[in-house]
Amino acid sequence: MQDAVPIPCCATVGPLPKDGMLAAGPLPAIDDEEGLAVPQALRPLVDAHVHLFAPPVFEALWRWFETHGWPIRYRLHAEQVIDFQLSRGVDHLVALHYAHKPGLARSMNEFMTGITADRPRVTGLATVLPGEPDAGQILADAFAAGLGGVKLHCHVQCFAADDDSMAEIYEACIAADVPLVMHAGREPKSPAYACDPYEVCGADRTARVLNDFPDLKLCVPHLGADEFEAYEALLEQHDGLWLDTTMMLADYFDIPHAWRLIDARPDRLLYGTDFPNLPYAWDRELHRLGARRLDDDALASVLHGNARRLFGLPDHDAEASWA
Repeated sequence: MQDAVPIPCCATVGPLPKDGMLAAGPLPAIDDEEGLAVPQALRPLVDAHVHLFAPPVFEALWRWFETHGWPIRYRLHAEQVIDFQLSRGVDHLVALHYAHKPGLARSMNEFMTGITADRPRVTGLATVLPGEPDAGQILADAFAAGLGGVKLHCHVQCFAADDDSMAEIYEACIAADVPLVMHAGREPKSPAYACDPYEVCGADRTARVLNDFPDLKLCVPHLGADEFEAYEALLEQHDGLWLDTTMMLADYFDIPHAWRLIDARPDRLLYGTDFPNLPYAWDRELHRLGARRLDDDALASVLHGNARRLFGLPDHDAEASWA
């Protein structure tokens, strides 16, 4: 793979190719300046989309991104990820992971439980591979151990949201009254995935899930990219649907329709970053969101209020002080 060539801080990668964001291979890095801390005017802040994996999994993930996605600016392991964000003024983190083959979920959930157990400002989610034996019990055990929801990834785990095998997972989430964060949007599509995201994903599949499981609390990351208008319509129809902003506000992809959702439904959107798997500064999206000049209530909802509602977080994190 050729070395990534930095592009100016405010440039975009360009219009989406018809075969998806990653059709032509890895995208470039952005060598933009990063801040030392979250601006006080943008606190409290909950990052609802942070990844924590054990070191070997992180290393494998970064190799995949370097080859097929984008350069990783922050090669930090789990404890370093947490310390980095908290030291810069992020008040609470929602930590996500996903199992890519059968038999991994239990050990991954144990890792997540261990890394978050003594960190009250980090909420860890469980994972499971859809269709693997005892999926419901794997999740029940993870919830009993203190994990506060589930993360799944249709692209990586190669399942469709409306597959019959998903019913067990949805019912487990409903029974425990915890949210499911599921990458069910079609982008970023890559030919390196074992399945075609445009085949297994789509707002129509998400709509069927919401119709069949009306009590499910579902968060779709990346504002449902690239079907922004369809997800805006689903927000009007389903009170259990939420979206997070991850990577859609960075002006990294040329996707202006993402901002329409910010303006239209700030009451159902959560700020998220994808940290540490970023090709640009950790606070790039935060500053662009702050510059949008939303009214105070709308901005507070996106920055922390909606995440607190969805994940049942405390109104104020007792240890959220920093110099």
